[in-house]
Amino acid sequence: MKGLLKNAAMVMSTASILAVSATMAAAQDAPQKGTDASYVGGGISAGVTHDGQPGNSATFGGNIQGRLAIPNVPISARGAVLFSSETSAIMPIVSYDIPVANNVNVYVGGGYSFVERDGKSTPLGNRNAPVVTVGGEAHLGSNIVVYGDGKWGINAYQNSQGDALSFQAGMGYRF
Repeated sequence: MKGLLKNAAMVMSTASILAVSATMAAAQDAPQKGTDASYVGGGISAGVTHDGQPGNSATFGGNIQGRLAIPNVPISARGAVLFSSETSAIMPIVSYDIPVANNVNVYVGGGYSFVERDGKSTPLGNRNAPVVTVGGEAHLGSNIVVYGDGKWGINAYQNSQGDALSFQAGMGYRF
């Protein structure tokens, strides 16, 4: 099972990087406007770390993520819910958005992860923790956005100084 999770995480992160890279390459000659899309979407999430404590294994699950673009500034308000079969981690995040091609942004941000059932595993650890995120998003067509990111939960495991790392990929609806 651990091998399956590692392989899923590697495939997911590689697919996210390739999707953003292909979109960037296709739009390389276009003016770099980025995207101002506000969206909500869902997809998969894979925790790729654990702290070695019993019951704190890497966790596969899903995500619901959204972005609220703030006009005329390169900052966005984001929200993410990473869930497993046991519980969810809810994250308000503020990001700095960098346009890299027409309709494509990369972003870096920070926030905080609130675990609904402390001690139960999510893709990003099992306790409340500060979070750093790095990702990319591309606006395709009129209402579709694809996204992928990595989240780093700092000291995100109970009874441990361990950090958590998860990768997400998904598709959203622009509003």
